[in-house]
Amino acid sequence: MDIIISNAGGQPIYEQICRQIKGAIASGRLKPGEPLPSIRALARDLRISVITTKRAYEELERDGFICTVAGKGSFVAQQDLELAKESNLREIEAHLQAAVELGRQIELTVDDLQNILKVLSEEE
Repeated sequence: MDIIISNAGGQPIYEQICRQIKGAIASGRLKPGEPLPSIRALARDLRISVITTKRAYEELERDGFICTVAGKGSFVAQQDLELAKESNLREIEAHLQAAVELGRQIELTVDDLQNILKVLSEEE
């Protein structure tokens, strides 16, 4: 499992971990029942605090994306794919809402925002 941490974006590291694991689950790259790295192993691999990875795993478990079995580790939970997709859609909506609000501050039109989105989607 590849997780990429960025210090440039201002998003907390535990949120970056959660977002990427949720995305891997929603896309099917992580399958139900698949084991996740231990909290310590992930912290070591990412060179971050065990507390940070523990917080990410706790949030993922609270949201129903993973389950933890004492003495065995953490595993991808059985997912309702629609629930996983809905979670990602909520996150996308929040980002788009922030973009719209920022656009309003500099008087961008909806067409301007759509053009930006189109250009960004074509870059990938």
